[in-house]
Amino acid sequence: MQMMETVCRKQRALLSVRDLRTYYYTAGRALPAVDGVDFELHPGEIIGIVGEAGCGKSTVVRTLMGLIDPVSSRRESGTALFDGSDLFSLSAKQLCRVRGKRIAMIFQNPLSALDPVYTVGNQIMEMLLLHEKMTRSQARSRAIELLREVNIPSPELRVDQYPHELSGGMQQRVLIAIALACNPQILIADEPTTALDVTVQAQILELLRQLRDRLGIAVILITHNMGVVAELCDRMLVMYGGVVVEEGDCAQVFARPLHPYTKGLLEAIPSVDEDSTRLCAIPGQIPVFQVPVQRCRFADRCAQSTDRCRAQEPPLIPLAGQRGCRCWQVAHAAYLQAEKCGEEENLNG
Repeated sequence: MQMMETVCRKQRALLSVRDLRTYYYTAGRALPAVDGVDFELHPGEIIGIVGEAGCGKSTVVRTLMGLIDPVSSRRESGTALFDGSDLFSLSAKQLCRVRGKRIAMIFQNPLSALDPVYTVGNQIMEMLLLHEKMTRSQARSRAIELLREVNIPSPELRVDQYPHELSGGMQQRVLIAIALACNPQILIADEPTTALDVTVQAQILELLRQLRDRLGIAVILITHNMGVVAELCDRMLVMYGGVVVEEGDCAQVFARPLHPYTKGLLEAIPSVDEDSTRLCAIPGQIPVFQVPVQRCRFADRCAQSTDRCRAQEPPLIPLAGQRGCRCWQVAHAAYLQAEKCGEEENLNG
């Protein structure tokens, strides 16, 4: 995985998102679901966006895909450069040419995402007939081939079945087949294993890894499961309250988490090695923020918070090893470390 990450970083970013802000509007209030998110995605890279429910991770990708509700929400700012073009500057017709063909998405609940009155074959063929120059016969043959690629047994029979005739794991594989139909460059997986048991979950994760290795697809994985991130991702963004509070290579973050929220998420994972009758939990819940936010968003749930945390929001501070952390305490420690290194350098000089 580390070698794949190194190769990815040598290439130009496939997707570059800057200052993305999406607000929900209710009762005359603006609620910052996403409030200034930056990230890059490189060819062949898998990045995970992780956090509690309500932290804004799904809103990030739905905004990129143009799938937010225009009645209750609005993108306030931001750019998303994909292959030289800003996705947010495209017309609805131009975005439709990109969505599904070059950037595809696997939704969280396969049974609600699939149409119950059409066979799975027809739903795969619809994507092919819309974006590719194919006859219905060619599209059907390609649909069977795609079902085989996602390891569905007897694809010649399954292609004519309806979603309710398949298990939850097979339904999820059908969604993956639909997403792969037009050979996209980016695959967005929004909680793709939430409703599946652990055995099927492992199979789906292994399938995503194989597709990345074989086809070179870049993947954005949305999840609240830190174990899934550790298993599959090269790099991760930890979100809280609409912002990224920590980012970095997965191995570095899991070995040495910096933000108190990241530490809390990792400590909440049950361990088979510990004989404990009580699970660790982060006290409180994500509060409802209003714009503008002028404090650390995690301050009320953080045992290390100070008066400065409640008076001024920290920026995402860049650290060594291409890491970043949004915390005044971490920033102070990094400053002291840099000052110490500078003194040692002067003494050695």
